[in-house]
Amino acid sequence: MPSRRRARNDPGQYDDLAGEWWRPGSPLSMLYWLAGARARLIPPAERAGAVLVDLGCGGGLLAPHVAGKGYTHIGVDLIVSGLEQSAAHGVTPVLADVRHLPFADGSADVVSAGELLEHVPDLPRVVAEACRILRPGGWLVLDTLADTALCRLVAVHLAEAVMPAVRGIHDPALFVDPRRLQAECARHGVPLDVRGIRPALPALARWVVTRRNAVPIVPTFSTAILYQGRGRKGSQ
Repeated sequence: MPSRRRARNDPGQYDDLAGEWWRPGSPLSMLYWLAGARARLIPPAERAGAVLVDLGCGGGLLAPHVAGKGYTHIGVDLIVSGLEQSAAHGVTPVLADVRHLPFADGSADVVSAGELLEHVPDLPRVVAEACRILRPGGWLVLDTLADTALCRLVAVHLAEAVMPAVRGIHDPALFVDPRRLQAECARHGVPLDVRGIRPALPALARWVVTRRNAVPIVPTFSTAILYQGRGRKGSQ
């Protein structure tokens, strides 16, 4: 369980939760469900040797959802304990800051940024790097939390009341307005479509009680709490 003495959004909280990435019923289960929903936005590889760069890969939760799609799966994170678990699930681990990616321009066929952008203090720099390494015709896929009062209520106050183990894991000052994110991506040649998503509510209610079974992530009309984005980089 993370120490209450840590500041909000301290990456060290993921070391505190290192044993929770893959445990059924874990407070990090939502990240696994979201990884499955994000993977559905990723098409099969279009060429031999295609590369998927998974920014903020954590414990490698995306890996089983994209297995068989034909990519070399590279995971980038600052948390060594998470990278070790990613490697155990077939991900090539890279210890790096997402603001300074150690990859050449246009080297990735897909860049995934799952539940990452609401943790970064320099959103424009991270978006620029994600788009820089994406090849023309490549896909950017992401999900993140919206910069709204409703999201702060649900994702911070309610979530932390239900699951104290994740208390402090988000700093709501870093939540991301979808229009701002679309503008940043467009600056770098990636028009981004966004849509709201949420857990299926009956299944979520059962999970809160039983901590059993995965909860489907489904589309919703509003981007006010949680949303996905997908965009294809134009030719240059």
